[in-house]
Amino acid sequence: MSPGPLYLGFDLSTQQLKAIVIASDLKVISEAKVDFDADFAAKYHIKKGVQTNEDEGEVYAPVAMWVESVDLVLTRLKEKGCPMDRIRGISGSGQQHSSVYWSEHAESSLKSLDSGKPLLDQLSNAFAYEFAPNWQDHSTQTECDHFDTHLGSKQALADATGSSAHHRFTGTQILRMRRRRPEVYNKTARISLASSFLASLFLGAIAPIDISDVTGMNLWDIAGEKWNETLLELTATKEGVTELRKKLGDVPLDGGGSLGGISSYFVQRFGFSPECQVAPFTGDNPATILSLPLRPLDAIVSLGTSSTFLMNTPSYKPDPSYHFMNHPTTKGHFMFMLCYKNGGLAREKVRDKLPKPAGADPWGSFNKQVLETPPLDIRKDGDRAKLGLYFPLPEIVPNIKAGTWRYTCESADGSDLKESGDWGAEPDARVIVESQALSMRLRSQKLVSHPPKRPELPAQPRRIYLVGGGSLNPAIARVFGDVLGGADGVYRLDVGGNACALGGAYKALWALERHDADESFDDLIGKRWKEEDEIQKVDDGYRDGTFQKYGRVLGAFEELEEKILKVAHN
Repeated sequence: MSPGPLYLGFDLSTQQLKAIVIASDLKVISEAKVDFDADFAAKYHIKKGVQTNEDEGEVYAPVAMWVESVDLVLTRLKEKGCPMDRIRGISGSGQQHSSVYWSEHAESSLKSLDSGKPLLDQLSNAFAYEFAPNWQDHSTQTECDHFDTHLGSKQALADATGSSAHHRFTGTQILRMRRRRPEVYNKTARISLASSFLASLFLGAIAPIDISDVTGMNLWDIAGEKWNETLLELTATKEGVTELRKKLGDVPLDGGGSLGGISSYFVQRFGFSPECQVAPFTGDNPATILSLPLRPLDAIVSLGTSSTFLMNTPSYKPDPSYHFMNHPTTKGHFMFMLCYKNGGLAREKVRDKLPKPAGADPWGSFNKQVLETPPLDIRKDGDRAKLGLYFPLPEIVPNIKAGTWRYTCESADGSDLKESGDWGAEPDARVIVESQALSMRLRSQKLVSHPPKRPELPAQPRRIYLVGGGSLNPAIARVFGDVLGGADGVYRLDVGGNACALGGAYKALWALERHDADESFDDLIGKRWKEEDEIQKVDDGYRDGTFQKYGRVLGAFEELEEKILKVAHN
């Protein structure tokens, strides 16, 4: 192992706490994880990392479990022989929107940690509420309705904060906490996001909320770079705004630099260097786009149980149907995000209706059907295009209940949209993947442009990077290339399930090794990032003729969604 500084990145997700250590040349040195169900299910009565109260739609995690996991993951990292004394910077990510409610004892408890005792033993009185609402929580519909109308409309809220109101967003969660559990709200001295909570443990003080993660709250005025006064009034009442500001704290506008040195607890207990610095932690989605030097107009498509579309863009064009967030490292840039509940689960349900494959690959029959079915199942001139929506779970984008809908339209121009009967599982295999990609293309079309090096091509992303379990599937990669394009191709980012932790480690490296505040994350990481080691080209992306076929039915796909929305909301 070559000498030199190391950087530690964390990912506090719903089901795990991961840690990954990298060197200055970006090589991974060591990694460890805590699996909440495997390590703590019996103690904390969790399933898939959370507890639930189905009567009220609440989904939450025990904060004590997170605290205990920090000691455990560092113990495992040390047992693997990681040279902790060489770690010079720490950053990481936490599940976006989740909130932690600190008591008045938190600051003093964090500052006086004894390395001879576990963290949990010393922080038992540091929390006003023992649980942290999870991003899956859906108990805040009433509060969402108030947020969506408070500035005049959903669009006005999106213009100000980057998003319309969502169940999981922290502002609606805080409002519900004040109304539903006033005793907790009144006892709360500070409110952290999952990311700043984790940073606080290492800092030995309450860490500020990150400039990117703060835009997942529906409380931050993105253009004004400050808390939105009107939305603070909604959340805390006019009289309570000053107190809520204290609970939230100030937000540094720079995502880099150091928040301070690491707590002596970690120096003495785990052997960290006293010179180790804590950089700002961010949300899991912002951390994902930091897992590679993502250029403007590059897109990341995460193909897990749910699906996410992320793009780095200098354009701010908010809309209630998607999210804009501040870029975690590049001032003046934004992260465009689409989040779908129905991803891998929906594809699996279609897969399971097909005949079982002969080989060991459970996706064998599905992939065969996808690749043998032509785009939109148009087999000859005059065939109508097949379009569908497949939602085994209620969807976020668009806000539609669970169900399956199949339609056809004229392939030449998308006209004459008509509902169709069940055409069988075979066409469904391709149509479901197309439908997921078409939704992403529909909502990102205002943000893409003609590729700078190939201006003759239609507007599309420069590159598409696939991550998550679905990225291993060549048939899915082919369809996403067909529909979304990708002038420079479609690539699989080979970081396993470690994108968020890796993004955190890269953020720490950039925050502490940049030459000055003007050296961008993309420039610093891009110089050290060896593309041939990290990514694999899995599809050519843009195909002339095929890309245009999908463009001709994009309006019909939007009309299909609007028809279903109208029925669902009547």
